[in-house]
Amino acid sequence: MNEKTSHEYKEVIASCKALFARKTHDYGTAWRVLRLSSITDQIYIKAQRIRSIQDKGTQKVEDPIKDEFVGIINYCLIAMIQLKLVESEKMDLSFAELEPLYDQAVNETFDLLQNKNHDYAEAWRDMRVSSMTDIILMKLLRVKQIEDNQGKTLASEGVRANYQDMINYSVFCLIKSQQTTADR
Repeated sequence: MNEKTSHEYKEVIASCKALFARKTHDYGTAWRVLRLSSITDQIYIKAQRIRSIQDKGTQKVEDPIKDEFVGIINYCLIAMIQLKLVESEKMDLSFAELEPLYDQAVNETFDLLQNKNHDYAEAWRDMRVSSMTDIILMKLLRVKQIEDNQGKTLASEGVRANYQDMINYSVFCLIKSQQTTADR
């Protein structure tokens, strides 16, 4: 992967992590009460809002679309953390306890990105943000189906890989959005 992509990716993730840390300070780990299906639905709400605004060309709630992509990234990371903590009943975790889990999920997702980016030659740079939004929604529908099948798959990757892909597509959307803003 080229250095530019690596740098841009790490900048986006650093911003997401900083927000995650602030929200952990404000709310604690209230999200620990959520089942994976509820986290998936929370991600779906964010992706559906993005698509709705893209389709309509206007929005009535002024929260920027960028924030929804950040939310998708952090909720996907929360889902991956929940998968790691499935055996734990501990509800209250400090950021110091969460940070290594967050970083591990990010690092594994970044490793996946590096491998895919090598094979696909950074094809995402020529994609539209609206297409990546559609792919995120498709991945969500896949995750929902896997969840409805109690996690059993016959020929497909599991939910974790789909969460990772949604993280990576959301990072790409944020990178492309920053470039569009910089080009203006």
